[in-house]
Amino acid sequence: MEASLSYRFMRSGEESTVCTLVTRVFNEFVAPEYSDDGVEEFLKYVEPGSLLERSQQNHFVLVALLLEEIVGMIEVRDYGHISLLFVDKRFQRIGIGRELLRKSLEICFSHKPGLLQVSVNSSPYAMEVYRRLGFRQKGPRQTVKGICFDPMVLELSGP
Repeated sequence: MEASLSYRFMRSGEESTVCTLVTRVFNEFVAPEYSDDGVEEFLKYVEPGSLLERSQQNHFVLVALLLEEIVGMIEVRDYGHISLLFVDKRFQRIGIGRELLRKSLEICFSHKPGLLQVSVNSSPYAMEVYRRLGFRQKGPRQTVKGICFDPMVLELSGP
């Protein structure tokens, strides 16, 4: 399957497909841990128009494709903070998230060569995934606008 996987920047017009993927995975794995307010706030954040607008400003979005189907995505803000990282349930645990992270770190380093760490506000559900990717918890669990998260960081040594 590796040969048929590819990675690239999200293209204009793909934001609805990407958001549908994120929403589907979020609803199954993350939403059960959130209050109704948290779910509502998250779904506002991942509206297609908002994602497109962020990707044209200080965020970038990479997608993972299996043949022509978008099966994963990562959104990074300011070349140093992961805003979203989601992989379709059918393709989890085969390295797509790790590869999205690796490729996004290359982009971050190209814009910020002295980058020392990348942060993420992990949902409780994703904490173990981020630990396996090398992140460590940076502070106590927090809840903002109903969204529960644990601040985590990945210490970097260079590209």
